[in-house]
Amino acid sequence: MEHIELFFKSIFIDNMVFATFLGMCSYLAVSKKVSTAVGLGAAVIFVLAITVPLNWLLDQYLLQPGALAWLGAEYADYDLSFLSFIMFIATIATMVQLVEIVVEKFSPSLYNSLGIFLPLIAVNCAILGGSLFMQSREIPTLGLATTYGIGSGIGWFLAILAIAAIREKIRYSNVPPALRGLGITFIITGLMAIGFMSFGGMLTGGDEGGAKEEKTASVEKNKESESKENIALSEVKASREDSGKDKAVTQRSQSIANNIKVNK
Repeated sequence: MEHIELFFKSIFIDNMVFATFLGMCSYLAVSKKVSTAVGLGAAVIFVLAITVPLNWLLDQYLLQPGALAWLGAEYADYDLSFLSFIMFIATIATMVQLVEIVVEKFSPSLYNSLGIFLPLIAVNCAILGGSLFMQSREIPTLGLATTYGIGSGIGWFLAILAIAAIREKIRYSNVPPALRGLGITFIITGLMAIGFMSFGGMLTGGDEGGAKEEKTASVEKNKESESKENIALSEVKASREDSGKDKAVTQRSQSIANNIKVNK
C-alpha cells in the first residue's frame, strides 16, 4: 500500500512540472511534437528510475553522517554529506551518457530531433530534483526510492506529453498574436497546474478526517477539564463563604458574651 500511495502521489500530487515547476527548459523546448515529447519523456523515466535508487544507496552507505560505519568503528564519525551534489550529478551524467549512446544507436531520427536537449538531461533540474527530494524526504527503503523515481519520471512524461498534444492542436486555433508561442504555452501550463492541484485531496482526505476527529476529541477533553476546574473553584468559593459566615457568627457571639460580662 505504501508503494502504491507513493507512486500515485509522485505522479499527480508532487508532479515535477505542475507542483514544483522543475525541468521547464526541456518541457517548453521539446514539446512541439508528440513523437519528440514521448522520446524525451521515456528517457527521463529511465534516468530517474536508475539514478534515484543509485543515489539512495550512495546517500545511505557513503554520504550521510556515520554512513561509513560499515567500514569500521574508526570511520563512524566521518560526514561526507558535502559531496552530495557532486556524487548525484556524476551518477546522473553517467546514466545520461548511456541513454544517449542507446538512442543514437537504435533511433537516429529521435536522436537528431532531440538534439542538444538529450545530453542536457544531465543538468535537468527535474532529474537532480528527484534525488534531492528523495534525500530530503528521507525515503526509508531502496524499493520506495525506486518507486519514487519511476513515479516522478512518469509524472514528468505525462506533463510533456499533454502539453505537446495541446500545442499540436493549438496550431489550428485562432490564438491572439501577442500570445502565440510560449505565451499561450505558459497560460496552458498554469491552468494544467491548477487542475493537478485537485489531486491533492486524493490521498489526504482520510488523514484530514482523522485529524478533525482528533481535534474534536481534544476540544471535548479540554471542555471536560475546564468544567471540572470550574466545579472545584465553586466548591472552594462556597467553602470559603461558609467559613466566613461561621467566623462572623463566632465573633458576634463573643461580642454578646463580652457585653453580658460588662453589664454584670
